[in-house]
Amino acid sequence: MIVKAYLPVAESFGFTQHLRSNTSGRAFPQCIFDHWQVVGSDPKGAGSKAGILVDQIRKRKGLKPGIPELEQFLDKL
Repeated sequence: MIVKAYLPVAESFGFTQHLRSNTSGRAFPQCIFDHWQVVGSDPKGAGSKAGILVDQIRKRKGLKPGIPELEQFLDKL
């Protein structure tokens, strides 16, 4: 069986392991980049989809939550 679907990159982490463990190793996913899509919300909005994505990415990378203010970087110049 071949299944084709769009899977957002942010949701694809751990997908291969999850799929293989639930199929006893019989499924072999092949992920190929297809397109970019703009997230149509404000990343500074705490409850917006873009804000949630920013928080998840910063957490995964071990950064402080929230977008840092510009002034934080201007002090280092």
